[in-house]
Parts: sequence; C-alpha cells; structure tokens
Amino acid sequence: MEKRKMIIAKIILVLFSIVFLFSLYHIITWYLDNKATSDLINQLQDASDLHDAKISTTTEILDRTRYHDVPLLSVDFTNLLLENNEVKGWIQIPGTNINYPFVQHSNNSYYLNHSFDKRYNDAGWLFLDSRSSLDPLDMNTIIYAHGRVDGTMFGSLKNVLTTEWKSREEYYIRVSTLNYNYLFEIFSVYHIPTTKDYLTTNFSDKGQYEEFLKMIQGRSLIRFDAMVNSSHKILTLSTCYNNWEKMVVHGKLVKQEKRY
Repeated sequence: MEKRKMIIAKIILVLFSIVFLFSLYHIITWYLDNKATSDLINQLQDASDLHDAKISTTTEILDRTRYHDVPLLSVDFTNLLLENNEVKGWIQIPGTNINYPFVQHSNNSYYLNHSFDKRYNDAGWLFLDSRSSLDPLDMNTIIYAHGRVDGTMFGSLKNVLTTEWKSREEYYIRVSTLNYNYLFEIFSVYHIPTTKDYLTTNFSDKGQYEEFLKMIQGRSLIRFDAMVNSSHKILTLSTCYNNWEKMVVHGKLVKQEKRY
C-alpha cells in the first residue's frame, strides 16, 4: 500500500514538474518576445524620419470635418524598405502607443508570428490584409495586429474606450504610405464576439456598402458626430479584445495627399 502511495506521489510530482517547466518556458518566451519587440520598435522609431507634411497643391480635402486642418504624417521609407521590402506604410493614433510601420504579406498568417525583421516572434507585427490595396484604396482597408498585454502592437487600441481618451477629442488616424499620406476620422469603435462581417474590403454596389456602413456605425460604443456615407472610403483596425472578442476601430478618409 505504501509503495503504491509512493508511486502515485512521484507521478504527481512529475506532472507538476512538467506543468511548471512548460509554464516557465512560456513565461521566458513571452518575456524574450516582448523585449525583442520593444527593442525593435525603439530602433525603428529612432531611425525613421517622421514629420508633418507641408501643405501642397496635391493635398485633397475630401470631407471638411473639424480634423481637415490636422497636418498629414509623412514618412521617409528608404531605410525601412532596406530592413523589410514588405513595408507598406506607417500608422499613428493620438492617445495610444500606436506609432509603427505596417507590412503586407501574401497571406494573413505570416505576421501573426513574425516581427518586422521577419524573425519568428509570437508578438507578430502590424499587417495590411493580403486582399487590401493602398493605391488606390479599397472601400474598406484593413490592418490587423495582436492586442499585446504590454501595450505594444494594437495592445493600446483599447484606450479608445477609456474616459481619458474620449476627453482628448482627437478622434483621428494618420497614415503615411509609399505613395500617399492619409488622414482618417474615427467614426466607430466597439468590441464584438469574433466575426468576419466587418472584414469585407469591396462591395458589389452602393446599396450593399451603405448597409455595411450602417451596421458598423450602429455598433459604436461611443457616439461620434462624424457622418459617413457611401462616398467615403474607410480604414478598419482589428485586434483581439479577449479570447472570444475582437476590438475594432473604423475611420473615414477625410484628407489625402499624393507624395512626390
């Protein structure tokens, strides 16, 4: 009997040891991924030339909102392209940590576990939907990233639901691409059980698009004064809110400028 108890105790000890080592491995991996990501973010931000674009004759005001006078973001992509030839642009959102370049691969899985430098990293990177086009823009251009708990990638996108962010009254997104600089006004933010119904990039007709816009605007947890209709092109940002929900932000294009 005692021998049997000893065997059971050893089995339990082995199982606990396996669980402990497995957990320790994931903690170490998570820490290393976070450190590599943080170091790379700092490196890219320090090495990149980000500045407000000067008003030029190529600037188009597409919608005269309270943000149409906000300066466009312009980025020199020379060094970024040497680092990663799949870079497509840079995105910046006031009141969040989001101030990163984004990339695009031939599928929507590669950058879920690869960093900007294309090294394996579970933190992933910001990436444009493989179906999306930037020149010209689709009716709905989509960018994804993980919602990291340390606030990197789209981890701070949840900030748009906080009272502090709402009080800023800076509801816009600045995007600089290889050929254009864009300004989007945020008109809808929400979290929702995982679904793909907001991820359509193009539409068969005006009526279908209007129904889509009505759906996503109706979901917003914040009542914005922005009006959106079928004449607008939109930007969609998507990330995880928790294990079963997505966090989504939509903005409409209000200003653009062709570069060079």
